Amino acid sequence: MLATDEELTTFEGSVDHLKKHIEEKLVTQSVRGNSQFDPVKIVEIARQAGKAIMDVYEGADDFEITQKGDNSPLTKADIAAHEVIVEGLQAIDSTPIVSEEGRVGDPLSSDTCWLVDPLDGTKEFIKRNGMFTVNIALMQRNGSRWKPLFGVVHAPASDTTWHGGVSMTSHRNGPDGSGPMMVQPSEDTVKLVASGSHRGEKDESFAAAVGEYELVRMGSSLKACIVAEGGADLYPRFGPTSCWDIAAAHAVVSGAGGIVVGPDGNTLDYDLVEEVLNPYFLVAADNRWTEAWIEHQ
Repeated sequence: MLATDEELTTFEGSVDHLKKHIEEKLVTQSVRGNSQFDPVKIVEIARQAGKAIMDVYEGADDFEITQKGDNSPLTKADIAAHEVIVEGLQAIDSTPIVSEEGRVGDPLSSDTCWLVDPLDGTKEFIKRNGMFTVNIALMQRNGSRWKPLFGVVHAPASDTTWHGGVSMTSHRNGPDGSGPMMVQPSEDTVKLVASGSHRGEKDESFAAAVGEYELVRMGSSLKACIVAEGGADLYPRFGPTSCWDIAAAHAVVSGAGGIVVGPDGNTLDYDLVEEVLNPYFLVAADNRWTEAWIEHQ
């Protein structure tokens, strides 16, 4: 069931001006087909996927878990969210969809594509720590590489949503309020985001180069979102990730004034077809750490 008008009221106010910027970015034409792209609809789709996830999360004592070909876990929640998102996006138009759980259409047949992670943080979902998200990004192609134009990251457990993109202001919507957000670089102790209990040699080396820092523990794409909303300065990623893990949050960070760069210090871009794995990347509130980042690859 789709969200009610009342449920969408807070989102419509905060994303209304985003429509104008996105329409300008896409030259006021359809993403593909006859339907005009509407960010409110994408937020709603992410929230509906979140509800499907929470139905599984709250309805079972134990999750039925299978292993995918890459040995990553898969649950009924991953599949349920994937189906909700694909159905919702296809109802808008025929833009190709690249999801962690399957593809619809050929991304190389279009200049735009939806990039989706129906449940980012399946391990966090299984642990029941609430640190999992729904990620939906609108990508634009330049040759064989892609960049995010707009992204939605929804955290079902906290009912919090981050959305925004390149050349447009990002917003955070949650039970504690809604509004625009901007990165807030620290003036003294740097806040550095990490996940899990193990940190590798590269993590430690880069952290030492940063200087005095406070470690913030977070899971899934929430690590990037906390930088976007001003709760942290840096999220260095020296471990393996796929394009759908970070692209939506990348758009949100960009709209909040932050940066997402690859090993060479240039803005991270993506391969959605041949090699979906990302190189190491850094999410940062500003560029003061870029040189140290490059030196510690």
